[in-house]
Amino acid sequence: MEMASSPRTVEEIFKDYSARRAGVVRALTYGMLLHFLSSLYMFYVRSWASGFGWVRVSLIIFDLGVLVFLADVDEFYGLCDPEKENLCLYGHPNETWEVTLPAEEVPPELPEPALGINFARDGMNRKDWLSLVAVHSDSWLLSVAFYFGARLNRNERKRLFSMINDLPTVFEVVTERKPVKDKPSADSGSKSRGSTKRSSDGQVKSNPKLADEGFEEEEDEHSETLCGSCGGNYNADEFWIGCDICERWFHGKCVKITPAKAENIKQYKCPSCSMKRGRQ
Repeated sequence: MEMASSPRTVEEIFKDYSARRAGVVRALTYGMLLHFLSSLYMFYVRSWASGFGWVRVSLIIFDLGVLVFLADVDEFYGLCDPEKENLCLYGHPNETWEVTLPAEEVPPELPEPALGINFARDGMNRKDWLSLVAVHSDSWLLSVAFYFGARLNRNERKRLFSMINDLPTVFEVVTERKPVKDKPSADSGSKSRGSTKRSSDGQVKSNPKLADEGFEEEEDEHSETLCGSCGGNYNADEFWIGCDICERWFHGKCVKITPAKAENIKQYKCPSCSMKRGRQ
């Protein structure tokens, strides 16, 4: 919406992103609470020193507390009335936020946030709705950053994304999720045993000492994989095998397959798929 002078360098774009993100986070959380508490402490001390008295100071603090607790997420929630027209949540470069109608010009000066966030408000649980707005806000913040970064070269774009990626997403802040830390590399020497995994093409892959990018991507891909038998999480220290029929993954111990056995299996079928084939 507003754009006095467009940020051009990686640092300028990241500063703009961080400020807009701070505004959005403030809208979706009790963003002023920490500032309020520190200010409150000083107010309490100074007021007592001036002879106001505990009761009077406490009443003033209570009134201020109500105002502050209504300042961000509650105000945002109230502004997103489903009876109003399509509304958007904007984060501005001065770390403020605004709920308003989308820009009238077509195409808009900047990428627009999700349209009509207010319509789903009353049909969802409040926490779920705020999380949904957070997801859309993350997408918008990235789109604005890379709109400004259209003229950056490959290395600059990579550096910009790395700087952005070091910050928690709005969704992670709103849902209080802790960002997943990168796993230590498999060649660090801290692991005494590796694991063998079976790919969908039937070839056995051994992953004890691989440090290339392909391995790191594979680790990320399987980090949330669950065993098709016991439901346990994937662990790189354990032997896993994938079914070539249903493409589910299993602990070797759950399906009684060892790395040695896997070497001699051309196409692995899990117990469930073996039973299905037997009925046909």
